[in-house]
Amino acid sequence: QVQLVESGGGLVQAGGSLRLSCAASGRTFRSYIMGWFRQAPGKEREFVATISNGGGSGAYADSVKGRFTISRDNAKNTVYLQMNSLKPEDKAVYYCAAREAVYGKKEYDYWGQGTQVTVSS
Repeated sequence: QVQLVESGGGLVQAGGSLRLSCAASGRTFRSYIMGWFRQAPGKEREFVATISNGGGSGAYADSVKGRFTISRDNAKNTVYLQMNSLKPEDKAVYYCAAREAVYGKKEYDYWGQGTQVTVSS
C-alpha cells in the first residue's frame, strides 16, 4: 500500500513557476514508477509526466514538454514537478500517481488527493 500526498499548488501569473511535491509513504518507493496527471474543469484527466523508478528516464505530454520537469528523490520518498512558463491552460487539479515497476504494467494503482494549480492571465 502506498499513500501519496501532493503539495505546492497555488495561484500564479502566466509565465510564472510552481513546484509540486508528492510525498509517498512506505519503504518501497524506489519500486514504483511515478507519474503526474491533471484534470481541468469539464475535461478528462490527462497524463502530464512520468519518471522511472530509478529516476533515470522520464516522459512528458507534448503540451508541457520543455516547460515542466519531473524528478524524484528516492531517499526522501518524494517526486517533484517543476512547472515553468505556466499558461492559463495549465490550470487544473494535479494528481500524483504510482505504479509498480513491473514489465507490461500500465495502470497506476495509487493516487493522491490532488493539488489545485491556477494560472491567471
